[in-house]
Amino acid sequence: MAAQDQAILPAVRGRLVRQKPLAELTWLRVGGPADYLFQPADIHDLADFLRQLDPAVPVFPMGVGSNLIVRDGGMRAVVIRLGRGFNSIETDGETVTAGAAALDAHVARKAADAGIDLTFLRTIPGSIGGAVRMNAGCYGSYTADVFVSATIVTRDGKIREITAEELQFQYRQTAFPAGAVLVSATLRGPKGDPAELHARMEAQLKKRDETQPVRDRSAGSTFRNPAGFSSTGRADDVHDLKAWKVIDNAGMRGAQRGGAQMSGKHSNFLINTGGATAADLEGLGEDVRKKVYEDSGITLEWEIMRIGDPLPE
Repeated sequence: MAAQDQAILPAVRGRLVRQKPLAELTWLRVGGPADYLFQPADIHDLADFLRQLDPAVPVFPMGVGSNLIVRDGGMRAVVIRLGRGFNSIETDGETVTAGAAALDAHVARKAADAGIDLTFLRTIPGSIGGAVRMNAGCYGSYTADVFVSATIVTRDGKIREITAEELQFQYRQTAFPAGAVLVSATLRGPKGDPAELHARMEAQLKKRDETQPVRDRSAGSTFRNPAGFSSTGRADDVHDLKAWKVIDNAGMRGAQRGGAQMSGKHSNFLINTGGATAADLEGLGEDVRKKVYEDSGITLEWEIMRIGDPLPE
């Protein structure tokens, strides 16, 4: 990659670190180094950097690493991670405008304080940037349902608004422009009583803690539910073809490879029990996909994003 030479990279006001280990920035605590990690000071620092950066140098916007496996060989790219200058949360009537680095849980709580119902975000790990890009959702609600608009910086350094029509929201994915960085999003939720909204979120947290391995080192749901069977979290939810169910049916609850394990508490959670490599985690995931296909003919699709290069053999 061209980014190996410090001289070709633009000057920045934020932080630009060479050979930054990414394991410490992901929830699974695995992964090799990025050629560079850039933490912009503000949106203009980001735009100037992208505009001046050699177009041949790949960039990868990274959130809080809650839904990510970085492979052990690291990233031949400039990884862009937004920090404190991008985590503001402002409410206005029925809308909330949040910086991409604002945590989903914080947005849900701030919205509830203002009587805006974005409660589904409360138990989703990660930040608003990732929630928009991946159309995160639970309890029958998705980011697409509340999305108004977002501000992005394109790969050539232009700042512009992006609409829902452009994003083409689908289950757990969007048509986000390649190389662009989402910096903020505006969401609109129905009005509600703040006390009732906070009570609902407390109930959601209690249910999550009872059913998911929240104290283990995981990255949330490993695989998407088979088409047509997305989770709602409601009492009348049908569990016939949930990802965890087909994993159970294939006998892979608790399966292990190295330091990686499919959780015994919730079999669609891939966890690092200590000392796992990215290869352990991804390899176990592929073992599960193979077993599920052999058992049911269903091909599970990864929900966790896997990026970077494996170590040379």
